[in-house]
Amino acid sequence: MNNDDGTTEAPTRRDYMKYGGAVIGGGLLAGCSRQTDAGATATSTGTETTTAAETETSPGEESYTVEMFPVGEVEFESVPESVTTYAMAWADMVVSLGQADKLQTNRLSGPTLFYDPLGIDYDNDWPPLWQDGGMPKEVFYEHDPDVFFVDPNLIRAWDDNWDDSDIEEVESNVAPFFGCLNRRFRAEWQQEMGYSEQAPSMLEAFEKVGTVLDERARVEAWLDLHKDLQSELQSRTPDDPEPPSIGLINSGSVPENGEFYVLYLEESGYEMKPYRDLGLVEADAFAGVETGQYGLTDYETLLEVDPDLVLVHWGITTGSVTFGGDGAFDAEQFHEKFVAPMENDDVGSQLTAVQEGRVLPGPTAEQGPLVNAFQTELTARLFYPEEFGELDFDAPLDVPEESRLFDRQRVRDIIDGEV
Repeated sequence: MNNDDGTTEAPTRRDYMKYGGAVIGGGLLAGCSRQTDAGATATSTGTETTTAAETETSPGEESYTVEMFPVGEVEFESVPESVTTYAMAWADMVVSLGQADKLQTNRLSGPTLFYDPLGIDYDNDWPPLWQDGGMPKEVFYEHDPDVFFVDPNLIRAWDDNWDDSDIEEVESNVAPFFGCLNRRFRAEWQQEMGYSEQAPSMLEAFEKVGTVLDERARVEAWLDLHKDLQSELQSRTPDDPEPPSIGLINSGSVPENGEFYVLYLEESGYEMKPYRDLGLVEADAFAGVETGQYGLTDYETLLEVDPDLVLVHWGITTGSVTFGGDGAFDAEQFHEKFVAPMENDDVGSQLTAVQEGRVLPGPTAEQGPLVNAFQTELTARLFYPEEFGELDFDAPLDVPEESRLFDRQRVRDIIDGEV
């Protein structure tokens, strides 16, 4: 902990865990040796990225190592008994493996919308890692877990108070970092370091987490469920040569002020996985459209594009704790925040999507295997209600058994270890 005089007192209780393999340089962790040239741009593919060859040992041994971009090889003396993460997707990986009791995170890292139907609970009364515009080092000591499923490059990029020595200190005195910011690859530092080429896909990262937590059987069960879900999805998705054009805007958009933050379906990373899996990337109404910083645009540009459907990214979690709710989707709150201002605007009211009542809540960006299964089904119902069934916005995850893309009881069984 930091003392009153500004110096740091280093605890030593983490002698049983070691961190290794990551190369620190240039202010950010370089991870693997293969790097792209500075200024390279992220590339987009419709398939999941394959990581470099691995050299890993088994958790069944006295100690074991797991390798992942960008942290390199990380050595564990024993299977972690406690886990802290920043990203909801990585928390969902832990939950999917039946290890929710190991999570030390705050409520924003896991949406009760997807967990309540399965009776999943976890200790969410922990201070958030992100506080007051930064990531205070003291919070990492306060959590004191066995492993941080956090990309250390993210910490350095988001908080200027951190440098290489701070990363090393936390690794040495608290726990190793084992994470990758693989949701999207827009940041310049990600592009320069080759994240779009080297970062693991959602499922690849999940396999790594499963190795760290010694949960291979559950990982295999989830991979089988995911494969079956995808097969069912592909067999039922209509062969539509012209799907409705999609205008995807972030939930940080403020229609009341005419501010819209555009997102592109072609981007790689796990946040666009449901759209890729449904073959909707080509339906992106904003493809090739010039926008401002962070995708900022306005009503006039929106009207020029005039998508058939305006989809609010993260919209399905409106009503979650992020928006001050109790976790359930709040249709009234969504309408008040996103739809009504567009209906009341002179330009916005001319949009086809507004006139036809097709300003809709889209999936949340953060997703591990469990949340992704629900969201894939949800997205299919958003776009193809004739085939997959109408979405009930009062209960968006309630799907008649005959219309489901996956077996809820099988998910419950995997989490319970009945694999």
